[in-house]
Amino acid sequence: MKIALVFLLIGAAFAAEPTVYFKEQFDDSWEDRWVQSSHKSDLGKFKLSAGKFYGDADDKGIQTSQDARFYGLSAKFDKFSNEDKTLVIQFTVKHEQDIDCGGGYVKVFPSDLDQADMHGESPYNIMFGPDICGPGTKKVHVIFAYKGKNLLVKKDIRCKDDVYSHLYTLIVRPDNTYEVKIDNEKVESGELEADWDFLPPKKIPDPEAKKPDDWDEREQIDDPEDSKPEDWDKPEHIPDPEAKKPDDWDDEMDGEWEPPMIDNPDYKGEWKPKKIDNPDYKGKWIHPEIDNPEYEADANLYKYSDFGVIGFDLWQVKSGTIFDNVLITDDVDYAEEFGKETWGKTKDAEKKMKEAQDEEERIKREEEEKKNKEEDDSSKDEDDDDIVDEPDVDEPEDEDDEPETIEKDEL
Repeated sequence: MKIALVFLLIGAAFAAEPTVYFKEQFDDSWEDRWVQSSHKSDLGKFKLSAGKFYGDADDKGIQTSQDARFYGLSAKFDKFSNEDKTLVIQFTVKHEQDIDCGGGYVKVFPSDLDQADMHGESPYNIMFGPDICGPGTKKVHVIFAYKGKNLLVKKDIRCKDDVYSHLYTLIVRPDNTYEVKIDNEKVESGELEADWDFLPPKKIPDPEAKKPDDWDEREQIDDPEDSKPEDWDKPEHIPDPEAKKPDDWDDEMDGEWEPPMIDNPDYKGEWKPKKIDNPDYKGKWIHPEIDNPEYEADANLYKYSDFGVIGFDLWQVKSGTIFDNVLITDDVDYAEEFGKETWGKTKDAEKKMKEAQDEEERIKREEEEKKNKEEDDSSKDEDDDDIVDEPDVDEPEDEDDEPETIEKDEL
């Protein structure tokens, strides 16, 4: 009995072992595993970098390095199907350039992708990750390919829009449910059928049904016994009774004088009968529904028979995004632990370094502003010193003040 229990536990341990289909943490040999698309000659290049600030200088990812470019890069792995298995796609994104418009998502392709020719129209199975463009677009894309169409999630999943590294996780389960996590915290979940338009609706309005002609949807009606009072009708404006024709008014020259109009204090507006509850009210008519003959349930919405390539197919206006810690597995717990051991161990130090840099730049900026101000003040003082006062010019004396001259005759 004990021996059987031991074998059972060993079997359970092996069964619980996660399957890692793909894992990439980017080292100096990363280019040996990734293929740059040559679909266009001017595609942007990735470079290995830890960025301007980081939690570990040796923990590097690949960074977009050229502004206003499309990027196309992919890596192959052993073909697999997620039939009857949980699928987890996970990676980190760091928009340290404070991105204004550009993608930060991955695409997972079938194994027959022509990597050298990968481009925006290359068929994929799943697209997942953040996308930012101006203040209006800050979302997490979750797009599934299904019967030749790329289906967008109907919910608005908000992405992170700061400059730090963030962990994005998509979980797709064989019971046709899903979960999206950011930084190992659930931000959205639900059913595939409900949150994507995989299938036509189960119910449709009955095309044979129509609202009866005598169906009354008026909740209230005019009181038929209410009548307008006889003294109700009064003009809205009346001549001002206190106005008088000016004494200098000339009817022949100025025309016939008319007093100005004023609001009538007795005016009551348009009369309307009071409302009463409608005795024939039946409520709002609801169109009956019937089963949609075009609806056919699909228990395999989650399933793809062929995964084999993961890639970055992006457009970025301002480059600088760093991707790292890419993982595809069938184990949610393993993915969460992998996130803790990678992103989780460096995120705080990364933020601390960035804050220190910001503080250093602030101090430097203030010192520069102070120095410039002192130089401006000093230059102004020098300009004031260069102004020389003009010497006083004696005014000519009046003739009466001139000294008397001794005439020769007086000698």
